[in-house]
Amino acid sequence: MTLRAGLSQPARYGALAAGALPVLAFPGVGLAALAWVALVPGLLAMQRAPGAREAMVRGWWFGAGFILVAMYWLIPSIGPGLILLALLFGALQAALGLAVWRTLHPPLTPARAALALVVVPAVWVSTEFARSWHALGGPWALLGASQWQHPAILGLASVGGVWLVSAAVVAANTGVLILLTAHRLPARALAAGVVVASLVAGPLLFAAQRQDPPDGFATVALVQPGQTANEAARLDAGVRISRGLVGEPLDLVVWGESSTTADLDRDPAALSDVRALSALIGAQLLVGEDARKADGRISKDAVLVGPDGVRDRYRKIRLVPFGEYIPLRPLLGWIAGVSAAAGENRAPGTSFHLLPTTDREGAPMPVGALICFESAFPDMSRAAAEQGARMIVYQSATSTFQDTWAPAQHASLGAIRAAETGRPVVQAALTGESVAYDRQGRRLVRLDTGTTGSVTVRLPLAAPSSLTWYDRLGDWLPPTAVLITLVAAGVAYRPGRKAAVPPAAPAPTEEEQANA
Repeated sequence: MTLRAGLSQPARYGALAAGALPVLAFPGVGLAALAWVALVPGLLAMQRAPGAREAMVRGWWFGAGFILVAMYWLIPSIGPGLILLALLFGALQAALGLAVWRTLHPPLTPARAALALVVVPAVWVSTEFARSWHALGGPWALLGASQWQHPAILGLASVGGVWLVSAAVVAANTGVLILLTAHRLPARALAAGVVVASLVAGPLLFAAQRQDPPDGFATVALVQPGQTANEAARLDAGVRISRGLVGEPLDLVVWGESSTTADLDRDPAALSDVRALSALIGAQLLVGEDARKADGRISKDAVLVGPDGVRDRYRKIRLVPFGEYIPLRPLLGWIAGVSAAAGENRAPGTSFHLLPTTDREGAPMPVGALICFESAFPDMSRAAAEQGARMIVYQSATSTFQDTWAPAQHASLGAIRAAETGRPVVQAALTGESVAYDRQGRRLVRLDTGTTGSVTVRLPLAAPSSLTWYDRLGDWLPPTAVLITLVAAGVAYRPGRKAAVPPAAPAPTEEEQANA
């Protein structure tokens, strides 16, 4: 088949368009319930492919459509690189196309339906896990994150992380496809049972789990200066807003990422101003520092400042590809010339540690402070929980994407991380959204992208030793999904077995349909 003939197939364009449907479940449009059926058109296109190769191509196009729409807001940062990204990540979903076709191609038997209900979610989670590798960009737009507004469904996340929520959503979609296309009652009954189980598993876990009582409370202020003319005006706005907090009984004041471009270790005047502000408010400040350090390189740090000066700092480890560094810069550096990609690579940190925050009485209140894009990584917030963090704090700056879906999608990730770790989560963003969630992922406060000022929230803290099942077990589901995927592939294509096309069946007669 020639390239021209391949591009003229309408079914492939249908698969490309179908890939956009699940994105409507994420913040921006926010149709979270749609996620439970949004994959069905794409899965149907893969199921009805005339052969395995075409099913893989349709899976690829489906994946590319998903990435193009889910990450359209990256265009200012990477320009035409988004097409390359969509082609790369979309290729992972070729495996999904093959899995759907092998297990669900007509005639659909109960045995293959049962296999599909296990293998298809496993393949999906495997592909999400693969593209979540930091070197490939990181875990953005994982399907399970679409359920951020439903703490009951996020009961799954407290056991298996966002991966288990994704698996449940894909299992439900697979079940719906079987209900729509299977003729045999046993297959349809099994599919119906899986759909129901996928929908109720989260709420049942949510209801069954016993949450430890709060280990005290903390009052935290989030400062959002909004759009400013330059870095100096941004710092002035942060100081002015923070001064308005004087008199409130605060334990911590959180500024956004890049709230100052001064190196507080080498700029006595800037440090003196922040120290004085901390003393005036009566609480420590967590400042976002985006500055060139003594070694000549720029890094992004979360800096804990008290009346006595800098108490500790954490340097951002996982940088944003293209936004903060260009992978393989000698090869891909040209992208900086046609977009807003990083002109020079930032310096990453080397390890994560808690910051020794104290409350207004001086009692220890260690927090896991992470920076912007790091909120997308489940393992980083879990590391904070394992080290004994009582809450998790994110500093963010998404002003480049201010009028897109990105700020809302980014802010929603705090709900997932809260449910996974059993820790309250706050995020302070320079231009929004600034948010706070309780230990089960329920949103408590929000400053949207059109707001300038501050918001104060009283948070129930987690005990340092309090751990969810996900904290204890870690990312157990992705390796399990990969193992299932590999075993399924090995069985389908084991040596000596011919990977034959499932035999086509004649359409059932009216009498056969009635008997089924």
